[in-house]
Amino acid sequence: MKFIFQIKRLLAVGALGGLFVAITLNVEASMKSERELRDVVGIAHVAGKYCLTEKDFLNEGADQILALGSRVIKIWFFSTTHEPPRVMYPFHSQWPEVKSLVEGAQLPYFKTLFDKPFTTYILTVASMGREAGYWRNGISAEQEKDETQQFYELAKFLLTKYANSGKIFILQHWEGDWLVRGNTNAQQDPAPQAFENMVRWLNARQAGVTKARKEMGEMGVKVYHAAEVNRVYASMKEGRPGVINRVIPRTHVDLVSYSAYDTMVDHRDNPQALRQALDFIAKNTPDHPEFGNKNVYVGEFGIPENDYSAQTQRSVVSNTVQTALDWGCVYIVYWQLYCNELIKTSTPVPVKKNEEVRGFWLLRPDGSKSEAWAYFYGLFKTAHSRQ
Repeated sequence: MKFIFQIKRLLAVGALGGLFVAITLNVEASMKSERELRDVVGIAHVAGKYCLTEKDFLNEGADQILALGSRVIKIWFFSTTHEPPRVMYPFHSQWPEVKSLVEGAQLPYFKTLFDKPFTTYILTVASMGREAGYWRNGISAEQEKDETQQFYELAKFLLTKYANSGKIFILQHWEGDWLVRGNTNAQQDPAPQAFENMVRWLNARQAGVTKARKEMGEMGVKVYHAAEVNRVYASMKEGRPGVINRVIPRTHVDLVSYSAYDTMVDHRDNPQALRQALDFIAKNTPDHPEFGNKNVYVGEFGIPENDYSAQTQRSVVSNTVQTALDWGCVYIVYWQLYCNELIKTSTPVPVKKNEEVRGFWLLRPDGSKSEAWAYFYGLFKTAHSRQ
């Protein structure tokens, strides 16, 4: 699989009260058929603090993303015991309890989502009945076996149920450098044993997906497994121990997702930081038979509208997309559709006012469209008009 995206021209003009960017793209792609830009650039939808319709919240968001023009969606599937779908997608929804990942995939809300015309579903998922980082202080052989079995069963179900659909499902976890620490303290290096345990955990998950693929063969649908890294810059520039240099080289993961805030925002004064980080990730990731040495995607990037100037937003979003496209990322996923971060944790939800959340959004609580929405709308519209 090869992707070459060359940005030939970038024009920015005001539209819809915000930034409208028209991009002329020369795209070469091969994966048995060409992939359009809307099959590469995607949107996350998870834990938004408001809704805009009376549809079930999961599929309300999915329909908004399709209407925008993307066919790539990132959601939280069954990610931890504290983050079940009833918590992440609460509005106008009644989520029953389930006992397995396969049973979860067959719930009506997910079935409706998976039947929509998305080409790729990126699912944040953990084994049923455990916290995502349970392995941090130790993982037994029995737990590894169960990880493999749960991911085998889910991958086999997806391969069977959606055979000949052309869909792609990617099973990943969230921000591994926080997960391996058990906190978000960037100054604290993880314990060496936590890295060891993470290698075993990731390889157990991958073993389940690989087993299902080998057993089912080519069925006109793809299921991959990915790890996500989020503190790459410190490992790259300072040699600090992180998931990218202590874990990923010893795994067999299909893909690596990069939650790119540490270069996109923290080091936005260095225009080459993101490209350098992508190179570093690729260098430390074992090559893949289908993706070659660029089995990397930007799994999360975004900037809160209420915290930064319009100029900074324009620069960060457009530069991230352009750099990732030019580098050849498999996917580029924006965070996110509806903002999930309250300014005050005591604020009741669903919120009604734009100023009650930080502004990680494409659509605001009042229903208006953000500058980022206008950017992506222009991106998809321009690319589609040139097909």
